[in-house]
Amino acid sequence: MPYVDDWNCGFQPPGYAPALDPFDTVDGGDLMKPRRSEPAETVGVVSPPDQLLGHCFRNPALLGWALTHRSLSYERAPEQSSKPSGDNEQLEFVGDAVLGLVVAEALFRRFPDSREGELTRLRASLISRKHLAAVAARIHLGGLLRLGRGEEQSGGRQKPALLSNALEAVIAALYLDGGLEVARSFIDRVVITPSLPDLELALTSDSKLTGAIGDHKSALQEYMQASGAGQPLYVLTAQSGPDHRKTFRVQVRLEAPDGASHPIAESEATSKKQAQQQAARIALEHLIDQNAGTPDPRSRNLAAAANAAANAAANKEP
Repeated sequence: MPYVDDWNCGFQPPGYAPALDPFDTVDGGDLMKPRRSEPAETVGVVSPPDQLLGHCFRNPALLGWALTHRSLSYERAPEQSSKPSGDNEQLEFVGDAVLGLVVAEALFRRFPDSREGELTRLRASLISRKHLAAVAARIHLGGLLRLGRGEEQSGGRQKPALLSNALEAVIAALYLDGGLEVARSFIDRVVITPSLPDLELALTSDSKLTGAIGDHKSALQEYMQASGAGQPLYVLTAQSGPDHRKTFRVQVRLEAPDGASHPIAESEATSKKQAQQQAARIALEHLIDQNAGTPDPRSRNLAAAANAAANAAANKEP
């Protein structure tokens, strides 16, 4: 069974002595040193950290530090809980700075024609707590957190604040252990690249849109309000599959002046929320392309159906 001190890439043979954390001091106690007495069930390891993070830590205790929440340090050594080395909050400070630098440079290089205000808005979305928590949840970072019993029982592994803070601390650990390029590779792979379609869409739509990356429903609502198109309506049109594996189909509808609503996009996903977000994204892209005179083929059929419905409604008027 792997233990906390096996975080230096793979299971270690008996008698393995991990490197001590260079930041660990006599005053800080031995809390940050890996403990062979702490089994994987407590840590919640869901996959080998070196595979998850893409880096083999030379100093695994540094990763243990990054994943330690203050609730654990308080339970183990309450008299030392106020010391910076007791939890990952000090690393969050470093990780926040590294993340900001890497994201700013990446946006500067990827979008050379964008103005400062546009780049600032994109950076704010990428490094927002909401987005970082979503990234951490996507890579299952919560399963690696070292939590106190109380925090564990209250669902700490799923709390957005804990996840976003831990992600920043892990970025700091990567930077301190492997250098800027290691941290940059991780940030680009899990934070920036998956969001590129959203970034491009945000730049294409309207510089005034403020919706967070991935929040297509907010972006669509802002766009429609700005263009005087009213509020989008989300309608569940179908659901199928067993209870443990259902799929949901959702349409985004546009309310016409006659009071009728006409579909402009639809999508299917394993949750209603995800289906709504995907449908909102398709609808937003369709509306932007339509205004630019380049209809989106993914929404062409629905757009044609919406036009036909609108014409039919108009023909019924006296």
